Amino acid sequence: MPTEREMLAAFLCRDAAYDGLFFTGVRTTGIFCRPTCSARKPKPENVEFFPSTGDALGAGYRPCLRCHPMEPSGHTPDWLHPLLTRIEETPLARVRDRDLVTLGLDPGRVRRWFQRNHGMTFHAYQRARRLGCAFEEIQEGRNVTTTAFDHGFESLSGFHSAFARFTGASPTQTKDRLLIHVTRILTPLGPMMAAASETALHLLEFTDRRMLETQLERLGRRTGAVLAPGTNALLEQTQTELAEYFDGDRTAFTIPLSPAATAFQTTAWLALQAIPFGETRSYADQASMLGRPTAVRAVARANGDNPIAIIVPCHRVVGSDGKLTGYGGGLHRKQFLLDLERRVAGKDVQLSML
Repeated sequence: MPTEREMLAAFLCRDAAYDGLFFTGVRTTGIFCRPTCSARKPKPENVEFFPSTGDALGAGYRPCLRCHPMEPSGHTPDWLHPLLTRIEETPLARVRDRDLVTLGLDPGRVRRWFQRNHGMTFHAYQRARRLGCAFEEIQEGRNVTTTAFDHGFESLSGFHSAFARFTGASPTQTKDRLLIHVTRILTPLGPMMAAASETALHLLEFTDRRMLETQLERLGRRTGAVLAPGTNALLEQTQTELAEYFDGDRTAFTIPLSPAATAFQTTAWLALQAIPFGETRSYADQASMLGRPTAVRAVARANGDNPIAIIVPCHRVVGSDGKLTGYGGGLHRKQFLLDLERRVAGKDVQLSML
């Protein structure tokens, strides 16, 4: 775990980057919480920290009913499931505030959840889904006018205006552009944002990383693609393989990758993928692998721009003295990933010796 001082600071300021790394037991109430719990914070002398929910339960604490520490970080609350199911089953339908009230939902509460977890309001999310579906159909040759009215738009001019704001071009100018679906994937270290086309994964990053918005903009600019909420077979495969990785059942990923990159970044990231599971290399080692031993700083910058966390394992690069150095997801996550891989690699070695 992080140091007690670091954990206390993260707990008091509700730092989402520490979700899954520790849990806080409150002696005065007998409950344990995740770092981001919105409940009133207790006095520091009344808390203790645990590395897992099992340890907290074993110490006699009960899970908090507000932050639900037994659920994955960023999980969808039960009250929202019916709405999300309705959206997935009928993505072209428009759900207005009055429809939310009919479903027993508070529009303000729904808006805040989508803003916090998707970076947009619920209505903006709906509109993006509809426009993404429209984009796919127009690429397949469907009539623009029919598509506009089938996707809930009341006028052709309104559809053209919304489509242009969404894609940066008119429907007839986008027939050859790539569509990249974007979705959230829950992990023990917090939710991640994943972006993939039908043929490759382009981005995988923790949602609280400050560079995420820049990376999404860069992806759209370099590929000329349209980014839309949704999922596809590759995103589902990414979710499955990540779950297997965190469970200790996967040491190599099979997902095809296509990060938006310069020529140097591409070679630097290929070198990262050559670092064996459970091992680390220094920035100097990586530069030598590229045949450019003096390019240590350039290598460090390229690693910092890596848009595909974990699968392109920039967390396996450390300082020449073996100490952890910069990681976009936070050094605490870097330590977690290295510990996980060493533990799993050690287990594999032990099994091979039996």
